[in-house]
Formats: sequence, structure tokens, C-alpha cells
Amino acid sequence: MPKYIFITGGVLSSLGKGVTAASIGALLEEMGYKINFLKLDPYLNVDPGTMNPYQHGEVFVTDDGAETDLDLGHYERFTTVSLKKNNSITAGKIYSQLIEKERRGEFLGGTIQTIPHMTNEIKSAIHDIGRDVDIAIIEIGGTVGDIESWPFIESIRQIGLENKGKNCVFIHLTYVPYIETSDELKTKPTQHSVRTLLSLGIQPEILICRSPMELPENIKKKIALFTNVEESNVISAPDLESIYELPLKLAQQNLHEKLINSLELTNKSFNLERWKNISYTLNAIKSESGNSTINIAIAGKYVELKDAYKSIIESFKHAQIETKTKLQINWIDSEKITDDNAKLLFEDIHGILVPGGFGLRGIEGKIKAVQFARQNNIPFFGICLGMQVAVIEFARNVLKLENANSTEFDPNTEHSVVDMLEEQKKIRYKGATMRLGNQDCKINANSLARKIYQKTDLSERHRHRYEFNPAYADKYATQGLQISAMSEDGLPEIIEIPNHPFFIACQFHPEFKSKVFAPHPLFVNFVKAAKESFKD
Repeated sequence: MPKYIFITGGVLSSLGKGVTAASIGALLEEMGYKINFLKLDPYLNVDPGTMNPYQHGEVFVTDDGAETDLDLGHYERFTTVSLKKNNSITAGKIYSQLIEKERRGEFLGGTIQTIPHMTNEIKSAIHDIGRDVDIAIIEIGGTVGDIESWPFIESIRQIGLENKGKNCVFIHLTYVPYIETSDELKTKPTQHSVRTLLSLGIQPEILICRSPMELPENIKKKIALFTNVEESNVISAPDLESIYELPLKLAQQNLHEKLINSLELTNKSFNLERWKNISYTLNAIKSESGNSTINIAIAGKYVELKDAYKSIIESFKHAQIETKTKLQINWIDSEKITDDNAKLLFEDIHGILVPGGFGLRGIEGKIKAVQFARQNNIPFFGICLGMQVAVIEFARNVLKLENANSTEFDPNTEHSVVDMLEEQKKIRYKGATMRLGNQDCKINANSLARKIYQKTDLSERHRHRYEFNPAYADKYATQGLQISAMSEDGLPEIIEIPNHPFFIACQFHPEFKSKVFAPHPLFVNFVKAAKESFKD
């Protein structure tokens, strides 16, 4: 029978439940347990696929094409787990399933209610995720005070009741703010958060307390007294230099031993050397002198909310650790890039990345960024839309195809170098209808891509509707832009310019497959090229 770890959050969102769940998963894997994750999101969208990044942050894509919450990215980056559609459930998805069953007559005319019908659907999803693993880690999005989350809280309460004994543990992540004017850490928000959870029928066994600093013992004692939690189970989670230090921080406070005791696990061997090496490397990089910093520019349109590019940020951290490089990410709003200011904006920049995105806003600035990188021999890396704008830039400025464009931005363009596939044009519903998930492709010999990947066949995750129009492929080849990888159905997947120090772009999203112990080779080699640019 699987064991369950339920993680709830209180006081406010964005405290780091996803990173905490991922770190707990990492500790359990280091002890040899087989784990799985489930993210339960209370919002009514079926999935975040149609949500604006400013609303929700990045949409993380799994191998099987699920558009999910960005926390699933943390789960994958910290562990060996490869997640699927059933690892992410929203209230909207649950309601859709219930309505489908009702329309099919499965409830035999009965009245459908939150309890037991909705809670049964949620419990079924939790049980499914626990099959064939030792421990399932379930994170509930939002905070316990949210009305939308009550059915999810009720569902895990029922599972706790049904699994009497040592098969469930409830962990509550909360906030202990520091009030600078009075020089005090305040426990009242945590007290109220736990009381809200208690009013919903759940007594947390372990509290993980986020705070700007380490919690002193007197604060832990006070929290324990007012929340009915053992003092030794009040865990301090102060702000850290890197999220990859959290597994060590939790292990230092013996969280793994508490889980072993709470779940009556077999005490397996435990080795955190890999995580210690990560921490050591990050500290060594930080201590390097400032004049050795490699400056990477990300030219995007969602730069006001960095979570829109979460997997890209983390992929750079993985490459930073792998190459032992001190990196500085410079965020450049693509709406503000012009011919007149490009030189100033990209001054002292050693590499330019243009990320994915949708819509016309900021496109011309992204094209200017690609042009500047190409003409000034600055290492360039384009992802998804970043590849498409590279194709447009080359068409306009090298092939001299006047006003060449994507039909996404100009449906009447004379030169549709980026276009939508015919089957995509027939689609009316936007959710889950793009080219999504793993797609296979073959890399050409004697290409930069082949040198980077060290193999011919690869499978990468996609999330897009528009493609580099293969009808124009020969024109590009004659002028020095090479298609170095093609999908099985003949779509360009990677482009590069061989006579450039480093100019490569891909139609897929490599950032979704990068892990802290398995950094993605495209990011690693881009950082290496930026380092060479710095030396020059």
C-alpha cells in the first residue's frame, strides 16, 4: 500500500510549496524510495494552457503533452521522475469529468454534490498516482483559506481518516514574517493558518516555516505551543541563495527521519553527497570576482514576471553548475528594442536568448535582437518563437524577402516563412490543441546540433502552432542558414548558421527537460560559447 505525503500552504501563495515538495521527493529518492507527485490546483480552468503568463507564470509541458502548472517543473528538475497528464489535476478538470459522467447517466438520476461526488473524483486521482510507487507526494495549490480549495482539503482529510495508522502525513508550509521596525519575527499568521486548517479537520504533523531568516528556538517553541505540533517538527525554511540548497537544509533538520517515523518507513541508506557538491559548486561560483561574470540577455515580453520563464532560468542554473560559470541574466523587454538602442541594450552582453511566446506584441524587438546577435557575432540561442523570429529576420535581411513574416502576425504576408499546418487551421478550441509534448526528430551529420547532442535521434517537448515553412528551406540553405534537424513528418526542428560563433535555434522547448543533475546540452553549450565570447 502506498504512503501519502500531503503538502498544504497558508498565509499567502508563492511561498515555495512546489520546491518543498520537490526537495522532499529528492530526499526520498536518495533513500531509495520510488516516488510520484500530484499537483491539485483549485482554479476552474481545465488546465493552464490558455492562461496568460502574467496570471499563472510558465506553462510546463510533460512528455505526453499535458500543459501543467510550473511546480511540475520543480518536481522533475529535483528528481528522476518523468511526469504525465495524470500528475496535474484542476478543479475545472474534476468538474468536467463529473459533468461528462452525469450526461452519460452514470449517476442514475441522482443529485451530484461536492461531497461525495467531487471528493470521490479527487480521491480517485490521488489513489491513481499512488499506484506502483512507495510514496506519493500531493501538493495542494493556493492557501487553506481559499474557498476553491475546500473540496481538495476535504478529500485529503477523508484519505487521512481512511488510512488510519502510518500511511499519511500532513505537512503545512506557512510564513513567519519579519517586522523590521520592531525587529521581530511574528508567529500569528502561522497560528491563524494552522487554525484554519484545523477547522477543516486536518491537524498538520509537520510545519515548514518560511521566513527571511532561521527561526530561533523560542519562536519554534511558541509556534509548537499554539499549533499543537511537536517542537521538533517545526522546520525552519529561511531564504536561501539557491533553491537547490533546500534538500540539504531540510535534511540538516532531520526531516527525512521524521518522515521515516511518521510513515513507518524502512530506514534506508542515505547519501547527500550529490546535493552537497551542488551547494559547494554554487558557493564557489558566487565567490568568484565580479569581472568574470558572463552576461546573458533574455529578450522577451513577459520580463516583468520572471516566473513566465521559470524553466529557462533553472536551465541556466543547471548549465552554470555544469560549466562552473558565474552568470548574470539581463532581462530586456523586447517591446523596447529598436535599431537605435540595440547597441546600448546589448552592450557587454556575451550571449542573447530569445524565448518562446505568443502574439504580436514585442515581435519586432525580438527580430532586432536576433539581427544584432547575427551581425555582431554574439552567441545566439532561440527557443520556439525564438526560432521563428530568427527565420523571419534571416528572410528579411539576408534573403531580402520584403516584409517576410509569420502568418500569426501578418495573415496576408507575401512571404509566409512561418506558417500554420493545415490541420491546425481547422482547430476551433484553443485548449490542448497545439503541437504538444515529445516529438521525435533526426539530427543531420556535420552539424553543430550533432556535436552538441552527440547522437542522431532525439525527442524533445513542443508547445506551438506555427512552423518554419519548409517550402522556403532551399532558399535559406543557399544563403548559409542550415536546417540541422527535421521531424519525422518533415518539419524543421533545429536551425543554425555554421559560419557564426554560435547561432542555433530550436522549435521545441529544451528547458522542459533540463534537470539539476542532467543539464540540457543546448544550454550548456550556449553558456560555453558565451564564455568564449567573454574571452574574446
